[in-house]
Amino acid sequence: MSTEDAQQREAGDEAAESRTVRVVLVDDHRMFRTGVQAEIGETDRTGIEVVGEAADVDQAVTVITATRPEVVLLDVHLPGGGGVEVLRRSEAMMTDSDRPVRFLGLSVSDAAEDVIGVIRGGARGYVTKTITGTDLVNAIFRVADGDAVFSPRLAGFVLDAFAGTDIPPVDEDLDSLTQREREVLRLIARGYAYKEVAKQLFISVKTVESHVSAVLRKLQLSNRNELTRWAAARRLV
Repeated sequence: MSTEDAQQREAGDEAAESRTVRVVLVDDHRMFRTGVQAEIGETDRTGIEVVGEAADVDQAVTVITATRPEVVLLDVHLPGGGGVEVLRRSEAMMTDSDRPVRFLGLSVSDAAEDVIGVIRGGARGYVTKTITGTDLVNAIFRVADGDAVFSPRLAGFVLDAFAGTDIPPVDEDLDSLTQREREVLRLIARGYAYKEVAKQLFISVKTVESHVSAVLRKLQLSNRNELTRWAAARRLV
């Protein structure tokens, strides 16, 4: 490598390090939004500026329109219509060739229907809330550059969907549950203790217990062992 090439490469590396990506966080849990900012701040790589937050669809559209960030971290389940509704109402900004706003799904849900829904809505990727701060920062930069980013397991859902593979039909029993009840169901079925579920979803243990009781009642199940078998039969775990 010539001296000139080395200098150009060094200058490019310095530019990448000094780059700032403007981000909006959309999630209906304030504690989670605070946690994301803390995780980002603790990573070795800097350059993420959170320019706005929102807790529901209307707030999200207002903040995104006002700030025009490069990347929006978008939860799937939001009051007012969910992440797909935010994408629908932000479509013009997403296709703006001069200043496109790109969306990255960030949710506790890893259900195929949730992943595919936001990707069809225009999001550039989807990662779950188990992602590390470092990996999230890297995902934000990649999405800002126009790349598609997925947690490994979730990429298969998208490939299957767009290859024409059938998506699982609507399950009436599952459809009877609220989005929060589904989140609790999946975590309980995976063997999480109530305290762990509460920590994961930023809710109280008492709230977790209430959701579990509601799920058992709606599905006509007696205990968490039956619930786990029910979820496994539907490939929810």
